[in-house]
Amino acid sequence: AYNLHVENGKTYLLRVINAALNDELFFKIAGHDLTVVEVDAAYTKPFKTDTLFLGPGQTTTALLTTDRGIGKYVIAISPFMDTVVSVDTFTGTGYLIYNNTLPSIPTTMTTMPPVNATRKTLVFAESLRSLNSKQYPANVPLTVDHSLLFTIGVGIDPCATCSNGSRAVAAINNITFDMPTIAILEAHYHGIKGVFTDDFPGKPLMPYDYTGVQPTNLQTMHGTRVYRLAYNSTVELVIQGNSMLAPESHPSHLHGFNFFAVGRGLGNFNPAKDPKKYNLVDPVERNTISVPTAGWTAIRFRADNPGVWFFHCHLEVHTTWGLKMAFLVENGKGPDETVVPPPRDLPQC
Repeated sequence: AYNLHVENGKTYLLRVINAALNDELFFKIAGHDLTVVEVDAAYTKPFKTDTLFLGPGQTTTALLTTDRGIGKYVIAISPFMDTVVSVDTFTGTGYLIYNNTLPSIPTTMTTMPPVNATRKTLVFAESLRSLNSKQYPANVPLTVDHSLLFTIGVGIDPCATCSNGSRAVAAINNITFDMPTIAILEAHYHGIKGVFTDDFPGKPLMPYDYTGVQPTNLQTMHGTRVYRLAYNSTVELVIQGNSMLAPESHPSHLHGFNFFAVGRGLGNFNPAKDPKKYNLVDPVERNTISVPTAGWTAIRFRADNPGVWFFHCHLEVHTTWGLKMAFLVENGKGPDETVVPPPRDLPQC
């Protein structure tokens, strides 16, 4: 097991990364609180907690004060899952060991949150706030050029070569992403036709009760579609979980940008009421955000990085099933706002 040896009376900076492929995780150190100061490389207002919550790919930086004198304390991680999807409930452990601790001293254990501790995850998420200082301002877009609603979930497609005649898929706005044989960025840069289309829908093509009774047709559409954005345009994206087959928490990741998580809630997003409760002052800045089971999360970002940028579920199984799409951000003015040419040694296959 991993051992972290520490001195009494010190403060340590811990950088915690969830490197799991398919598990959102709780993290605790027995007998010690942690002060969160940063997530996904963006400073936060410090807040104290006994438990961190991280989705796959998320990072959290926290201060640990070693004030217990001597002793051996368990470091533990355990999974979170608040739906019918089965997970390995094994608790991974390491040890925090104070210098001069005798081997005979018993280990101080801890109690992990229940596997379905939804409230624990919501409290942690709601406690995260951008530092929003003069040196590190929270530049939240206050006006929106593109207002998007993406539903995310899984489905079932027919499969002639599968033993049971069907296969699991995942989709955004009921579109399962098909990986191209030529990179989208390369096709965009060189003007290669037939690789992708820029007609990804900004809202579901057939609205329904996303978290209520689901349609009987579980089949998805397929395509290599992108959503086109002008350089420096502002985007509000509401990520809406659905209950197709089984509702599930989806850690969602955007390449190429940080974003501000301005709102979240359970059930269906209400465009008339929910934006009134947005935090546009000091929302947490991240690049990966968990969408609550049968709920929604609203993010805002400025499209100031030209190129092709994936947006996808950070559960590896869902990404491979097609729960992804791409934003194509057009060039702005001048070389600093333009996609750079590919390297001369770019492999041709």
